[in-house]
Amino acid sequence: MGKLVQNNKKNYSQKEEKPVEETLPQNKGEKNLMDKTEKIWKKLFWGISLFFLVLFVILGLQAGTSGDEFYHLNHAKDVINYYRTFGEDTVAVSVTAASSAENSREYGQTPDNIACLIATVFGIEDIITVRHLTNVVFGWVGMLFAALLAYRVSRKWYAAIITAILLFLSPRYLGHSFNNLKDIPFSAMMMMGVYYIYYFLQTIPRPPKRVVIMLAVSIGLAIGIRVGGLLLIAYFGFFSVIYFIAQWVNARNENKLQLKTKIKKKTAEKDKIWTLFKNLLGYGLLISFAGYFLAVLIWPYALEAPFKHVYEVYTKMAHFQISLRQVFEGANQWSDVLPGYYTPKYILMSIPIAVILGMILYPFVGGWKKGNRASFLFVYFAFIFPVFWIVYTKANVYGGWRHALFAYPPMVVAAGLGFSALVEFLKNKYLKIAAMALPVLLLITPLFHIMKNHPYEYIYFNELAGGMEAMYGNYEMDYYYHSTRKASEWVIANAEKNGLETGDKIIVSSWHPVSVGYFLRHDTSKFQANFLRWYERSNFDWDYSIFVITGMPPEQIKSEHFPPKNTVHTIDVNGKPVCLILKRNDKSDWKGFQYKSENKIDSAIYYFQKALEIDEWNEVVMMNLIETYFQVGMLDSAKLYLDRVLEFLPLHESANYMLAHYYLSKNNFDDALIVANKMIECNFKSRGAYLLACNIYLQQNNLTSAGRMLERLIDIDQLDNQGVNQLIEIYKAQGLDEANAYRKLYITIAQSFEKRGRKEEAEEYKSLANRIR
Repeated sequence: MGKLVQNNKKNYSQKEEKPVEETLPQNKGEKNLMDKTEKIWKKLFWGISLFFLVLFVILGLQAGTSGDEFYHLNHAKDVINYYRTFGEDTVAVSVTAASSAENSREYGQTPDNIACLIATVFGIEDIITVRHLTNVVFGWVGMLFAALLAYRVSRKWYAAIITAILLFLSPRYLGHSFNNLKDIPFSAMMMMGVYYIYYFLQTIPRPPKRVVIMLAVSIGLAIGIRVGGLLLIAYFGFFSVIYFIAQWVNARNENKLQLKTKIKKKTAEKDKIWTLFKNLLGYGLLISFAGYFLAVLIWPYALEAPFKHVYEVYTKMAHFQISLRQVFEGANQWSDVLPGYYTPKYILMSIPIAVILGMILYPFVGGWKKGNRASFLFVYFAFIFPVFWIVYTKANVYGGWRHALFAYPPMVVAAGLGFSALVEFLKNKYLKIAAMALPVLLLITPLFHIMKNHPYEYIYFNELAGGMEAMYGNYEMDYYYHSTRKASEWVIANAEKNGLETGDKIIVSSWHPVSVGYFLRHDTSKFQANFLRWYERSNFDWDYSIFVITGMPPEQIKSEHFPPKNTVHTIDVNGKPVCLILKRNDKSDWKGFQYKSENKIDSAIYYFQKALEIDEWNEVVMMNLIETYFQVGMLDSAKLYLDRVLEFLPLHESANYMLAHYYLSKNNFDDALIVANKMIECNFKSRGAYLLACNIYLQQNNLTSAGRMLERLIDIDQLDNQGVNQLIEIYKAQGLDEANAYRKLYITIAQSFEKRGRKEEAEEYKSLANRIR
């Protein structure tokens, strides 16, 4: 079974606890002390690690906020109040108007709580900085234990060094280490847990106490961050079983001779195996229970019902209901139906080539040797299984591959082992030097990316993917909204009143006014932060606006008319804008919208046309003008602007919806239906498109197709009471009486739920259908 098994053949029956070093794989020149070369490598490793810690801290201090930051910050305050009042303040464990977010209680979010506690105890006003410093420490811990696992597997400090360098220079990991207090700490605790599982199996039957304690702590903290930390208990059990089976098989193979003296030895071996079994079982239960108990103590919602609530959250997270639009392969796609290869493809496109090459090399240059196979399988399982499970279960993931970040450090361990084994594999001195230089050379591109684009390191695509030039507009960029800090700071430094203000303050609007407002908090006498959507930017009053390009149509981002003419500054990554700062030099668009809202059509049209003289490709103004023309029956005038919008935004839902209605006004049902089906193809959750198609089919007296459109709304949970009544009427028009019409509806709903794995709801509707005779 490899090193893990070989390591313990001589150990598992001894009464006294052996020094840890005696239980580890030993190189030829290494007995109880490392040779001089390894000592140098060890000192170098710790020096590099401490240097990286300093860099982590320095870089983290310059980062912006993440998209989820304030939800978790507010919930952390609720958690502190929960413990401070000994559970009397229940906001942290409830879904109420006072709670920070509906599902906040379902996260233990231990790092957030630690940061909030530190800021509260020491009276630190800048809590965001405290949060980021907390997070970078977790990021560093993840790097440290990845490197230590590489050493423990290979017994080479060079492997640890190259693993640390690979992970630190992985832009996605480094960038998330600044402000992602969910995925990075979870990744770090999972990595720490994997390390101590390996360490535990190397030293069983009598592992050092610190190993037992730290493994329990790893499990507890992992679950205390995200319920998925239960996976560590599963890992622990799985590898313990595999290890025991391997030891048992080895014991059997050594006792095949049936001589009398050997039979006695066989009996002794059975006793040893039984002892091993008891130790694995005893330690396993103790560590798992202790870790779970720790998680319950630090997670308020679990503390309220230690088994019920944990199981409830686990099952809910396994079938996460939130669905977000994500730019993937050049199209806006819903996260709950992304292709199965989404996560592995995203990983391979956005990690350094050095990591890919290293993990491919390892099995060919030493990883698959008989003495290394157990360790090889252990490390590779730790990163392959989570990604496989995401693909197999069709997990709802989004935001790049941040939900799979915990699988990445073991992947880097494999890469570090690969480069280390390559050095050992080669015998020529100069080839060895070249092999040691190889990963460093391959890391030049990500290093330059980090230096050039800090603090937006995580917006990274490797050379195989074509870099930012090929990926821009085809994949998510600043999906965690890091750039709002630099944009806000630019506004503070450069924004001036120009006489168009409607009040005493300069209005700065954004999709994320909480984040922008935080950075404007010392300048509230001058600035006011407001909420504003991109596709409504002409409909409200503002003086400056900050827009991260996440959520914008990919075809608009890649258009020659992007960014808009009133863009005064951009935050760029490799020359591509990921955040825009717009300045309003004229408010005709807003005035036109006000007049439109007041039904003052002539004035609205005047100001909309005036606004288009300033920016003829402002699609928000054009859509407002189109709606105004429709309002007064000037459909051919509306059609001119519909053509212009669809020229550069062919998938614009509202424009296509209006185009279909234009065709309907001309009794052109076929073209209207083509547009409606195009809308459904582009966004299968567009309720309006299904209703539009249904009405067109009804006008064509095609009851079957009309009913099918409404039935498809069942599959996306958007069939409301009005839709139910309409569908019942269609069934009745097809010849069913009311009872059987409802029976058919219930059967259709049950089939939809069954198809989507919602068995309980399916059974409920089957029961309703069966009651109708």
